[in-house]
Amino acid sequence: MTRSADVERTTQETSVRVHLELDAQAPPHIETNLPLLTHFVSALAVHGRFSVDLAAHGDVEVDAHHLVEDVGIALGSAFREALGDRRGIQRFGQRLMPMDEALVLCAVDISGRGQCFWSGDFPVRAIGTVSGEVWPEFFHGFARHAGMTVHLSYLFGQNAHHVYEAAFKGLGQALHEACQVRHDLLPSTKGVLE
Repeated sequence: MTRSADVERTTQETSVRVHLELDAQAPPHIETNLPLLTHFVSALAVHGRFSVDLAAHGDVEVDAHHLVEDVGIALGSAFREALGDRRGIQRFGQRLMPMDEALVLCAVDISGRGQCFWSGDFPVRAIGTVSGEVWPEFFHGFARHAGMTVHLSYLFGQNAHHVYEAAFKGLGQALHEACQVRHDLLPSTKGVLE
């Protein structure tokens, strides 16, 4: 069975198209009109070792928030669809992710209950022209629509770019671990993931 999904999300503010294959390791193809978002989502895909083809355009001249959140929503929806009934998956994944002086903890539970817990003093200063306030919106949108519990904790770092890139890479590696198929059982003592 191929674990893949195609998702499109179009609003008056953004247009996002995603093709995701969890078990393919083709280089990611990410195109957005926000280069820093392209860079971060590419890092997530490379470190998650899944194939993603994503094209997104949004009203970044108004606020990058719309595009960043909607890319998270669409990618999360694609993960939820591609995982299907989640039978046999590892379910849990975590990564302590360093990037130069930055250190971020990411833990994932593919629980069926989508929520993101964001803790620590993540920087809010801008990276180039993009406010640090927009990046939590990606992770919250992703977690809600993927049906995953995602914990992200800032542990250390001075360079905002390094901190957020560590968060995206950490999510990618935690997802790779959690999505691995290990057996034919549903990974839940109550017999359901929701």
